[in-house]
Formats: sequence, structure tokens, C-alpha cells
Amino acid sequence: MSASPDAEILNIDEAAALLGVSAKTFNKVLHSEEIPARKIGREWKFSRQALIDWVGRGLSTDYYREDRGRLSKQASASPEFTDA
Repeated sequence: MSASPDAEILNIDEAAALLGVSAKTFNKVLHSEEIPARKIGREWKFSRQALIDWVGRGLSTDYYREDRGRLSKQASASPEFTDA
């Protein structure tokens, strides 16, 4: 049984669909990020609006900080090329 498209409380499959990702990907993020959710019995439940707000609060730079640090270390370890 699937909830209506405008249901306020979503299960994991509906939450994944709302965000446009697979349930597997959503589950990985659920375990690694601070997604607003409640576990009721064995089921995860999500507020549609809380998920929308969570996505809206995210900054892409939060996810690229590690990459920038790694890239700057690689750049400093590489020899510089100069015109001879």
C-alpha cells in the first residue's frame, strides 16, 4: 500500500522517491548523515516537510571540504612545471 503523493509522513521508499534517489542510496545517507527521522518499531518514518527543509539547509561546500584538502595536499606534493 502506497501513501498518497501529498502524504505528510513517509516510509523509506517514499522518502527516497521524494528526494529522487534509490532506497539503497537513501539508506546509506540515513546511516551517515543527520536526516530528520523517527524509527517506530522496525520502520523508519519521515516528515515530508522536514526532508525538504533538510535538503534546503545543506551546502555543497560541506561535501567538498575533504576533497579540497586532499587536492591541495596532492598539488603541494607535485612538482611545478615551468617554461624553460
